[in-house]
Amino acid sequence: MPKYQQLSHLERYTISLLLTHRLTPAEIARWLQRSPSTISRELGRNRCTSDGAYRSEIAIHYASGRRKRVHRGFRHSPIVWGQVILLLKEKWSPEQISNRLRLSDALLVSHQTIYRYVKEDRNNGGSLYVHLRCSSKQRRKHHNSPDSRGILPGKRHISQRPPGAESRRRLGHWEADTVIGADRHHCILTFVERKSGLAVIRKLRVRTAEEVIFAARPVLQRFANHFRTLTLDNGTEFHGYKLLEAGRSLRCYFATPYHSWERGSNENLNGLIRQYLPKGTCMRTITQADCDWIALKLNTRPRKRHDYKTPLEVYDACA
Repeated sequence: MPKYQQLSHLERYTISLLLTHRLTPAEIARWLQRSPSTISRELGRNRCTSDGAYRSEIAIHYASGRRKRVHRGFRHSPIVWGQVILLLKEKWSPEQISNRLRLSDALLVSHQTIYRYVKEDRNNGGSLYVHLRCSSKQRRKHHNSPDSRGILPGKRHISQRPPGAESRRRLGHWEADTVIGADRHHCILTFVERKSGLAVIRKLRVRTAEEVIFAARPVLQRFANHFRTLTLDNGTEFHGYKLLEAGRSLRCYFATPYHSWERGSNENLNGLIRQYLPKGTCMRTITQADCDWIALKLNTRPRKRHDYKTPLEVYDACA
């Protein structure tokens, strides 16, 4: 049986012309030396939707559109996919992989293709999908509910932050939060610099104000030249903030209770950390070395908002 070939533009023009002479599909098939079913299928699929007439220009447009939408498989070499898989296992998103490789003129593979590759891998029993970020629906306390986590008079509200903190024009404006483990005691303290996205992670044995002060001081010393403001959550573990300010030009500010989006940079960072420490993880065995390793992974991962430069690259360029 001869291999099927799609109708050419010339054949579609001929079909349109022969129809004006009232030839039947079978007669057109004999004229073109095509199967009658090929002609019937062409007339059924590519007629104009407005009036049902067959016009060659419309038929060519419809056929071309379908060809563009057809799944064509994965045409890249195993070497290309080997590099993509390596970066997926580094917790890079398909969009980060695609654009970072494009930035370095290394490979050209779209993020849509990477997503399809991961999906097909999963359908075939693979596990690449576990390296992708996934978000679950979060329940949020009603906005008009009172803050039951402790009240500390004199806290500066986030609305009092200097304009530079909101605009991200310069380094030095940070956000911080804690991420608690399954045992409800051991947790981590996370910092993120708003302009660059640079992350710092510190291990806490217990979520108390004293432990936060002890863990935060080395961070303030390390980035002393670029630490102007610190925006915090309303948890009681941050009630010792005045000890962080003492002797420094640092000023601490607090977000509105249950308005986590006001600390969007930190919320995003905590979501990235969950790729390495999923919800339900007991952090009793997590060490500071583990925290430093996770921070390094995140600080060397390209970001879309930085045109796929890494937070570390952006911070070093601005420091």
